[in-house]
Amino acid sequence: MEVAGPRPPSDVLLQRPWLPVSIGGCQLLAKSWFGETAYHVLLTDVSSVWEETMDSSAIQRRAKELNRRLQATAEAFFSHLCDVVRPCLTGSDGPPDGDAAHIALTRQQDGNICIKLKSKLAELPFYWEFHCTPAPVPVVCNQLVRPLLAMSHLLQRQVEQLGGLLGRKDAEIQDYRENGATLSRERLQTDIFEKETYREEFMSKALPLLPSEQSEALGFNDDLQRLYGAVVARGNARKRKLSEEQQTAAGAPSLGGSVASSEAGESGTEQAAVSKMADRPAVRQSLPVLSNPAARPSSKPKKKKAVGLFR
Repeated sequence: MEVAGPRPPSDVLLQRPWLPVSIGGCQLLAKSWFGETAYHVLLTDVSSVWEETMDSSAIQRRAKELNRRLQATAEAFFSHLCDVVRPCLTGSDGPPDGDAAHIALTRQQDGNICIKLKSKLAELPFYWEFHCTPAPVPVVCNQLVRPLLAMSHLLQRQVEQLGGLLGRKDAEIQDYRENGATLSRERLQTDIFEKETYREEFMSKALPLLPSEQSEALGFNDDLQRLYGAVVARGNARKRKLSEEQQTAAGAPSLGGSVASSEAGESGTEQAAVSKMADRPAVRQSLPVLSNPAARPSSKPKKKKAVGLFR
């Protein structure tokens, strides 16, 4: 079993590749996640995308509704369900003991699809139904559209680099010819690569060969699955890095604000001290004016001169 919980983490299901499967005679692309007692299934026929998410309590209720003769825990129901349905959703071989499930898919008028499953549990019939509803637009964009656009852009860059490599190879071959080199077998000789000419010829030959049937357009081979996995892994790494940078940036203003406030407090204290020191000299300067001997009266009385008869 894998990650537990009612829903997988957003990046867990995203990293699962789309796998071509056949369910009830319908060709689909599927990706799924199974936890301890929960699952999330995505299906698409490239015209619509459906999903179903179930947790432990929902699995227990549906299992009892569909299997009234069976008495078991949600874990037991879910363990058996995983054994029989995983091969159907991954395109792999079924259970080795002959317990392969019988699956039928029906499209409903409301746009939903119902996948009915029948197998055996403890020698008794076991029934299960997937009630898949149209997936929300954000889920479709996140799980399918954006990764496919990224894959297309990456493949286009690869084509451009290969075209440049061919041009350099032609220049290398031309240099050999100018210096007297010759081919030992004429059938190996090729024309000089012209990008626009090649593109026009390729489109004229490849477009008629595009799959005319919708089911034939669901091929997701191993190379595309690896490319899909690499693209989404890169996207998740960038998201984590951006999230860490945003958290760091969010924490910086509060730290800077506290430093600024402390600096402002210290500056205010220094200014107050300076103003007090500036006030003190003014008081001291007023005192010497009074201490000038010429300006203040003497504290001792002056002695009068004796007046005699002769001056």
